[in-house]
Amino acid sequence: MERGSLSVVSMHLIITEKHNTAKRIAHILSGGRAEHRKVEGIDAYTFSNTTVVGLRGHVLSLDFPEQYRSWQATSVRELIGAEVVHVPTEKRYVRAIQKLAKDAEEITIATDYDREGELIGVEALRIIEQAHPGLLDGVRVNRVRYSALTKQEIEEAFSHPVEVDFRLAASGEARQTIDLVWGAVLTRYLSIAGGRLGDNFLSVGRVQSPTLALIVQREREIQAFVPQKYWEIEATLENDVVARHEHGRFDDKKEADEVLQRIVGRATLVGLDTGRRTDRPPTPFNTTEFLRAASAIGFSASNAMRIAESLYTNGYISYPRTDNTVYPKSVNLRDVLSALRDGELGEYAAELLSKKRLSPTRGKKETTDHPPIHPVAAARRSQLSEQEWKVYELITRRFFATLADPCIVETQRAVFEVNGEQLVATGLRVLDEGWRRYYIYSKVEDRPLPEMQVGERYAVVEPRLLEKHTKPPARYTQGALIKKMEELGIGTKSTRHEIIAKLYSRGYVVGNPMKPTQLSFSVIDALESNAPNITRPEMTRKLEQDMDRIAEGAVSEQDVIEESRDMFYRVFDQLEKNTEAISRSIREGLREDAVLGRCPSCGKDMLIRRSRRGGRFAGCSGYPECTFTLPLPRSGKIVVSDRVCERHGLFHITVVSKGKRPWRVGCPMCSFEEWKSSNGNTNGDKGQDLTDIEGIGRTYAKRLREAGIKSVDALRQLSPERVSELTGIPLSRVRRWGVW
Repeated sequence: MERGSLSVVSMHLIITEKHNTAKRIAHILSGGRAEHRKVEGIDAYTFSNTTVVGLRGHVLSLDFPEQYRSWQATSVRELIGAEVVHVPTEKRYVRAIQKLAKDAEEITIATDYDREGELIGVEALRIIEQAHPGLLDGVRVNRVRYSALTKQEIEEAFSHPVEVDFRLAASGEARQTIDLVWGAVLTRYLSIAGGRLGDNFLSVGRVQSPTLALIVQREREIQAFVPQKYWEIEATLENDVVARHEHGRFDDKKEADEVLQRIVGRATLVGLDTGRRTDRPPTPFNTTEFLRAASAIGFSASNAMRIAESLYTNGYISYPRTDNTVYPKSVNLRDVLSALRDGELGEYAAELLSKKRLSPTRGKKETTDHPPIHPVAAARRSQLSEQEWKVYELITRRFFATLADPCIVETQRAVFEVNGEQLVATGLRVLDEGWRRYYIYSKVEDRPLPEMQVGERYAVVEPRLLEKHTKPPARYTQGALIKKMEELGIGTKSTRHEIIAKLYSRGYVVGNPMKPTQLSFSVIDALESNAPNITRPEMTRKLEQDMDRIAEGAVSEQDVIEESRDMFYRVFDQLEKNTEAISRSIREGLREDAVLGRCPSCGKDMLIRRSRRGGRFAGCSGYPECTFTLPLPRSGKIVVSDRVCERHGLFHITVVSKGKRPWRVGCPMCSFEEWKSSNGNTNGDKGQDLTDIEGIGRTYAKRLREAGIKSVDALRQLSPERVSELTGIPLSRVRRWGVW
């Protein structure tokens, strides 16, 4: 393959990672004159002698050959050393690329510039070579790298193409291979050991296991925590100042009571100090810090990244997968601010442009692949969805904050003396908001002390003894967990949010902050007791470092894969020796996760059960003596929470299905009673089928019926919000049905 400049050729094929990227690049390079056409059913954009086509991410996946796919016919151990093959997953895209490449004299890979993007580009070249052997030998093949889909950046990138980085792609492929082997082996082994086959298999992976172990370890610390009482003393003075005893925490109540008896009469102001505190602006967003900030304002990590990727492909922000926290010289900060003046946040951009000198903050991490995440185009609220605007605003305000002045705060400290005891009151006054004017997520409120003079005396109006308890460590929020994963070298900036999403979808954790289910304890206990290396970060961190070494050319892809397999053989030896103990641990945990609480009829355990026909229901463990049952949702994974219904004493449940929002059913008994009530009412619509309503087709009707909503009347009895919650159907679509 020859490297060449983007000169005039008979046909120039540009391959991007996604359709939106192809459309935008074609629009920029053609000056808006690109024509849309279909190739094998795939969107392509043509202008002059150039065709731009977008893929759908990876169009090839790694898998085992057919003979290894049967769990019954293949021993788990065989998978460790099994051959791995490339399997087309998006055949239309494969055919389209092969067809277009036939007439190309130049092929440019314009996928995202990171490990996965490089691999996707190399996969495209392999597809072409497979269909047209030898074609690439006579074609100029090059690569363009960009960090934002703006006119300036795209034109600059296409003016200076570089070579495809096959070593970077090899590092991505090594990760795919290692993750496939580890994931398949652990998943099959633990699923068979736990008796969880079919759709209910237990999913375990190389990065997933140490991540889940962190969550379980934190929960153990919480469960083992024993709260300790302590006391604090505070008093309100006649000038409304609230002062606290200088001793702070009292562990002995008797001592605290004795001190409290002396906090009477009048307190004399014996000291009054003021000072200044400078709060430095925050550093630029890399992926980890962005996800932490998004988590703090209510976004899940996976949703925040999905929205950020959409904003990137639509030309509003720079590439959202980066470790960099230092703006490179190639980012002209004044140009960015100028572009933002036309948007809804334009007044802030104008303010910063008026500064004589822009001095951005710098983080500790500086890389050369992509700049920190920052806005690249102006936007208005009306142009974006509500969630897109919130993420865009967060990123834009953070960018402004990194260019703003420090926040200056005046601190105040007053010391009072009463009967030999000292009380302290503090206050603060914001002198200059600085960066906090722009970054509204980190506000400091004025709470100044009143005007006072040393020597003045104030009556003690209300002395109080406050009983408090020490608190256990907090559960991980998604943002905090991503930060911890980064610190320990678990996963990468591109995969951490995906790992967390898998823990939710597979029923290992619930809520945010994250609480592990009993299944999580069982899996981690089994692994830690019998193959502890799987749950420790050291092994996965070593493999991540090896990926970097492949990209640097220090070691080959095959050497790293073979080393990983050797490592896994040793781990699997440990597992096989302890299969009986592992099986017992997992099965016990699965049984505990199936308990829904006490039977309302006899008081024994209510369990999640399967009928002979495969249906799912809640049945009493006292069967056949007790025949009490409750219906349960037919599909999806049921996750039992620790929240208990006050009326029925049953645990609340959530149904998790791939690709859908969690369905929070709540108490199974309450849900059943609500269903019975709604289906017991009648009116003139009793005979009307759900599909008679405009907008409700067979798919939505099925989801409604599965949620217990079997008639138009039953639908009317619930609010649109409740219908959306029960079925997972978007609220905007539910409201369009117009039955309320």
